[in-house]
Amino acid sequence: MTGDLFNPSAPDQDAVSATVAVVPCAPTPGPYDYLLDAEATALRPGDLVLVPLGGREVVGVVWGEGTGDVARKRLKRVVRKLDLPPISEETRLFLARAADYTITPIGEMARLATRAPKLDEPAPTRRVAKRGTMAPSRETRARKQALEAFEKLAGADTDFGIAPADLARAADVGSAVVASLIEDGALREAFAPRDAVYRRLDPDRPRKALSDAQKAAAEDLAEAVRSREFRSALLHGVTGSGKTEAYLEAVAECLRQGRQALVLLPEIALTDAFLKRLEERFGARPAEWHSAASGVERRRCWRAVLSGEAQVVVGARSALFLPFRDLGLIVVDEEHDGGYKQEDGAIYNGRDMAVLRASICKSTVVLASATPSLETWSNAQAGKYVEVTLPERFGRAVEPEISSIDIRQHKPERDRWISPPLAQEVAETIARGEQALLFLNRRGFAPLTLCRKCGERVGCPHCDTWLVTHRFSGKLVCHTCGHEERERTSCRKCGAEELAACGPGVERLAEEVKSVFPEARLALLSSDLAPSAAALREQIAAIAAGDADIIIGTQIVAKGHNFPNLTLVGCVDADLGLQGGDFRAAERTFQLLRQVAGRAGRAEKPGRALLQTVAPDQPVMQALIDGDERGFLEAESEARRQVSAPPYGRYLGVIFSGPDEKKVWAVAQTFAREAEPLREIGAELLGPAPAPIKRIRGKERVRLLVKAARGAPLQRAVRLWDARVKQKMGVRVVYDVDPQSFL
Repeated sequence: MTGDLFNPSAPDQDAVSATVAVVPCAPTPGPYDYLLDAEATALRPGDLVLVPLGGREVVGVVWGEGTGDVARKRLKRVVRKLDLPPISEETRLFLARAADYTITPIGEMARLATRAPKLDEPAPTRRVAKRGTMAPSRETRARKQALEAFEKLAGADTDFGIAPADLARAADVGSAVVASLIEDGALREAFAPRDAVYRRLDPDRPRKALSDAQKAAAEDLAEAVRSREFRSALLHGVTGSGKTEAYLEAVAECLRQGRQALVLLPEIALTDAFLKRLEERFGARPAEWHSAASGVERRRCWRAVLSGEAQVVVGARSALFLPFRDLGLIVVDEEHDGGYKQEDGAIYNGRDMAVLRASICKSTVVLASATPSLETWSNAQAGKYVEVTLPERFGRAVEPEISSIDIRQHKPERDRWISPPLAQEVAETIARGEQALLFLNRRGFAPLTLCRKCGERVGCPHCDTWLVTHRFSGKLVCHTCGHEERERTSCRKCGAEELAACGPGVERLAEEVKSVFPEARLALLSSDLAPSAAALREQIAAIAAGDADIIIGTQIVAKGHNFPNLTLVGCVDADLGLQGGDFRAAERTFQLLRQVAGRAGRAEKPGRALLQTVAPDQPVMQALIDGDERGFLEAESEARRQVSAPPYGRYLGVIFSGPDEKKVWAVAQTFAREAEPLREIGAELLGPAPAPIKRIRGKERVRLLVKAARGAPLQRAVRLWDARVKQKMGVRVVYDVDPQSFL
């Protein structure tokens, strides 16, 4: 639909058309009709308005004409239209389809698209000095300095503006000098948006030299962007092969086309280094969107995306919902990473939503990974995605040699976790002046504390989980709900002072390393130990500069970091990810360990990776040691195919939660009885059963699992199923389409 929905100036406007459908940006199930005042501004689909909802006012998106389903006397009025451009039809279509696919209220999706502060307030302005039209009435050294500084900062930008105080500092003159130039007319006073304007990016700046393989990959991706059609590509390259430089050429082509580009990263800690890399390539820093950005920065980014000013956005998964004007390219870096799955609120997979958005925008989506997910790999094998490969590391670097240490034969000493062979390798590595990395994917000091006298395990008061000892901060922490308490010295059940920390976390491993290698410089990388994302980025930069001999880290070290002097990686508990019975356990373990191993030998020095394991003959370990990724993927694919597991079948999780366990079970059992819509599409219902984590934040939890054929109309059946259960007794029912976690 185009044109005005309601224009009070039109003489033939009838009374019925003076209603408009608006999606409030809140967890609402659909558009609501609102009345427009006679003096209202004309509205179009996509306009942002302020509307009443319950007892408050919220931002809403105009969706179309009013339906007339509700009597006019019951309708509330639109408060006002916001002074912002409309959200594009493509963005609205994406929100609607994303809501439909994930079985999420459309208002929840609209809220994701407007999550920037103070959108209902006018953009703040500031006083700036711009180029004037008059010559200064007199010339002094200070005035000359100020004008020269202005011209240097402005360059060729004829509309350049700068705060007078900033200009005075840049010119090293007093503020009165700048004020006198404004009074003379040599500079002029103006008001500009307080949110700084993004500098234009230059796609044709000189780039780094590319290998022949990188050039071929870059051209394939750039050609896809030039087509201005929906294209999906798997950029599959070994660690250190230069995938980033290849897809940055696709970003450059997108800029030449005058379209916007979005690059998604799985980890905030990667953002700063990546932004600097883009600044080097394109001459200006792109926009950024993630939870660590301030409210002012997010508002600036949001407005610039909507207006089209932001050419490239680098962000976390939620950046997919920004209101782009003309999105020509989406890159999902490390597409296999579990961080792209949003587990709270609107549940979605950022990788899948990126493909959906690209299909709607007629744009290219690049899924980049050294260890692609089985879903993405199978789509490439089926011809749905183009596979662009980089089979070798860039330059003179070679892939690390991977081998195993059987800790049944090479047992660590009592209360230690580093085996003698691994300790020897670390010692030799740091003696050569090189860096070693010890990887353990477990935060804190110990995952369990128990009483040696009565056997009591220290658990979370709100969740069905154990508290993790964090000795560096002196706390016991629940990694599920975030509950914290001081570390205990005695058992609360029997009073005995015989509490024992069981098992290793990275803090405990750090203590061991300090005792074994007392002279070594140690760096501990864990997301919970850094006071801020900025501090974590600084620590990573210091490690890359050589300020550590031994690095100890959780999975955060696996995500794209480049430590040139790192030549040895030791995986302390390589079997850890295989515990728990998740059907994706082998795939995730392979991905994580291969990514961690890939941190070694990324420069000219060769690298090695050692996997401490109790099962070196396990298929995952053998595939890693042999470097047989394809063989592993084919075997894993066939195993899934035989049981119709994703990607050869569909799963949907249903989570019931509430404070009253009996009510939660009653609702879950009612759903199980009323599953006729699922049976009609041939779906199988498993459960109800207690969730693996039975209680979270004081809420009891029960799960159902729906298994369906790959092409089954699952979402439609689930909506019919949900509608059959009228009485939910205050129990929350959440649908998780294509679940990644079964907790």
